[in-house]
Amino acid sequence: MAFLKFNKSELVNLSYSLKREIIFANRTGAYCNTSIVTCNTRRYHGLFAVPVDAFGGQKHMLLSSVDESLVVNGKQFNLGIHCYGDVYEPRGHKYIVDFDVDTVPTITYKVGAIVFRKKIMLVPGSDQLMISYELVSAPAKASLKLKPFLAFRHVHDLTHQNDTAYTGFTGIPGGAAYCMYHGFPTLNLQLSAPAEYRHSPYWYNGVTYSDEMRRGFDCVEDLLVPGIFSLEMKPGDVVVLSASLKPVNQRSIKRKFNEYLKNVSPLESYMDVLLHNASQFKVERNGKKQICAGFSWLETGLLRETLLSLPGLTLYADGNTADFEAILDNLIADNQERLFHKTTQIEAPLLITDVLQQYIRFTGAEKKIWTKYADTLKGIIESYAPGVRKEVTLHPNGLLWAQMDGVALTWMNTYVDGRPVTERAGYQVDTNAWWYNALCFAIDMEAKYNRKKSEFVNKWSKVRDLVLENYQKTFWREDWGYLTDYVDNCGDHYEVRPNMLIPAYVEYSPIDDEVQNEIMHTVKSELLTTRGIRTLSPRNINYRGVYEGSQRDRDLTEYQGCAFPELLQRYYEIIFNMNGANSLNRAEYLREGFMADINRHGVSAFSELYDGDPPHEAHGAISSACTTAALLRCEYLINKYKEE
Repeated sequence: MAFLKFNKSELVNLSYSLKREIIFANRTGAYCNTSIVTCNTRRYHGLFAVPVDAFGGQKHMLLSSVDESLVVNGKQFNLGIHCYGDVYEPRGHKYIVDFDVDTVPTITYKVGAIVFRKKIMLVPGSDQLMISYELVSAPAKASLKLKPFLAFRHVHDLTHQNDTAYTGFTGIPGGAAYCMYHGFPTLNLQLSAPAEYRHSPYWYNGVTYSDEMRRGFDCVEDLLVPGIFSLEMKPGDVVVLSASLKPVNQRSIKRKFNEYLKNVSPLESYMDVLLHNASQFKVERNGKKQICAGFSWLETGLLRETLLSLPGLTLYADGNTADFEAILDNLIADNQERLFHKTTQIEAPLLITDVLQQYIRFTGAEKKIWTKYADTLKGIIESYAPGVRKEVTLHPNGLLWAQMDGVALTWMNTYVDGRPVTERAGYQVDTNAWWYNALCFAIDMEAKYNRKKSEFVNKWSKVRDLVLENYQKTFWREDWGYLTDYVDNCGDHYEVRPNMLIPAYVEYSPIDDEVQNEIMHTVKSELLTTRGIRTLSPRNINYRGVYEGSQRDRDLTEYQGCAFPELLQRYYEIIFNMNGANSLNRAEYLREGFMADINRHGVSAFSELYDGDPPHEAHGAISSACTTAALLRCEYLINKYKEE
């Protein structure tokens, strides 16, 4: 039995099936994303979105969908489905009897005695989509008609009928080539079998994306259908449609599809799904390796998201140290300004310390790693010296004070009406824990491996000692039983937030063991859920437990109660360090929720965030690099302590 499978009763129920999406990528940055019945419900949905180098590598949707129709004994059956306002037309989902994604997304249709199956695949390492069509059985020959819907627009935008679009085509072997606007790449549609192409460009107006409508966004666009491909099929025939940026050899299309399919590893377990996702986030384009933060709308090469997900997607996934270093090296080269001069996420540069510490623990190559990255980390620390960065000040007590009016300077960075929801200006509990960890690590490594008298060690040892002296008395409130989230000119801020995990998590902790125990008790009782760690305690008057409504409503909620799976990796590390294998039962219990979720929201994918309130529905990017990486790290820790 297939591991990820849906039956007819689930598929024909649009209130169920439209909420379940498939998302897959191929390590070039291209992606395919739609619902399990292939009805697009978001502007980001489509069969073929690719990065366009001419437009700065940003993703653009070329092929929105392909409608299939079967004509048998003079009767036509339309298998596609689109939403137009409140109307779905055609309603091809009613013919779907089976869907599974154990190798590639496979949809089976049944119309009377006709059984028709299609498989969708993004070609690994190439900007090419392939769709296989098989006429499994039929009472007579059938005519297959394919109607492509073209978008040619940025994935964040919507397109509308206009006079600028070029609606013509160029004939190529086995198909046609289209380029609607200047600067865009050409989309080549080719079939593996002889087909007739009738060019009759027509705009389909009013295509509606129900998920965008629900969230209060612009949700209606017009798509161009340039023409229709027709070909004859008899029972047992298989034909493959190729969509690519360059024409391919028509004769090789079907053979290559079968070769690629043989090499696809089946998804037969929770761990298979995790590893499959990990491979999709590692993007290599023009010889450069990076991490995409998530599909379908998150960007590639982001500083914080890459640092948070890099160890999980490489070390804890397949142990690929070459990918780890290549991605980290590219990230450092691309983020000189943020790392050494200015950033609106002031803790992000300091995360490199944690990444290097994990790398050292994983490989044991301490000296080699420090030698390679010493200048980078020391340069980051030097950038927090007085007068270097405008967004942060090093105070005489050794602590960092972060403040730019109207700017959220940490990872909690949503805005409403132009103002940050969680500005957190002042001494931040998490930033200063990352700061202390970076200072201690760099000083210890420099003292150990630099035989010459180090000015760096002399200069920063005094700051390190000041941080240790002042950190706990600045943030710890014994009468509360937890750490204040931040301290500003008005004093302490009482919000119970997951940022207090960081001083308990870091390798060089600035707090006592007794304080750590109190923190973990508070986190467990107020923030821990089966889908991650809440960003605010439900006891707080500003808590919002459901991530729904308008963009404003969701921005108010994201860091005021939503649960983030990414934070679980910190929690796991702490409880295993505190209790060893005695924490296995709790760790395995927390994993169960994600195992149950892999056929919801993003099928075979792990979401960015969840409601803080039960039943903890998934939201945000349906496939998140940070979530996937965190869950891989959690699995690594579970297995490690099981072995011990």
